[in-house]
Amino acid sequence: MTLLAILVGTLVAGIGSVWVAAWLSFGILSRYTQHMLSLAAGALMATSFLHLLPEAFESEAGAHELFMTLLVGLLFFFLLDKAELWHHGHEHGHGHDHGNGHDHGHAHPTHAHDEPRRGQWAVLAGDSVHCFGDGILIASAFIADMRLGVIAALAVLAHEIPHHMGDLAVLRQGSSSRQAAIVKVSMAGAITALGGAVGYVLVDALHDWLPYFLVVASSSFVYVALADLIPQLQKRLSARETAAQILWLSVGIGMVVIVSALAGHQH
Repeated sequence: MTLLAILVGTLVAGIGSVWVAAWLSFGILSRYTQHMLSLAAGALMATSFLHLLPEAFESEAGAHELFMTLLVGLLFFFLLDKAELWHHGHEHGHGHDHGNGHDHGHAHPTHAHDEPRRGQWAVLAGDSVHCFGDGILIASAFIADMRLGVIAALAVLAHEIPHHMGDLAVLRQGSSSRQAAIVKVSMAGAITALGGAVGYVLVDALHDWLPYFLVVASSSFVYVALADLIPQLQKRLSARETAAQILWLSVGIGMVVIVSALAGHQH
């Protein structure tokens, strides 16, 4: 019975949050694509610095070990990004090997096409780790008390909505179609159920590892926000456009702050 409750709770939290985020992003806010990148950067950084990292540091794990994990995580996602770009460039390169003139002609568009794809795998990898951690958290709550489990699942669902809006914006600005972006993020969201099942079986053993999952997930969001999204927002803009960027960045942060506060009150 508890396992069934965990699986239902984790699936509702993991996939439900993606669908609500998609409905908001592609429905109500679909006209503001450029602004969604600012919102995404704000939401991803706030999720890391105001939710995941504080939770990790409140645990028994040592600060030195957690910072080391954060550093290794950032380097890992940097290398993952490099591998993705190299692989993508390599695929394109084969078609344009003959004749130097052709190569020059194609260099720019290929690069332009490469650029938006950055960060996709980092976001999905970080998402998967984050969702796995969420699943363990929900499982722990359900094992402690059924009502606590329901509250934890709802809190995770609410937390994930602004964050998944950020993920969808990152994937959407790449080569992904709207449907592909939703499917990819939903698959990462489904890993919440895997975390729940594993958590049910190994809840005591995995509890000590949870802070590290939180830090690895946060390192991917910080990396994507700072290495991928912020540079795209660094263009020279008019005062009005810059103000709009700052506003949407603040909206992304504000959404996470409000949701965290509400979830905190529920506890």
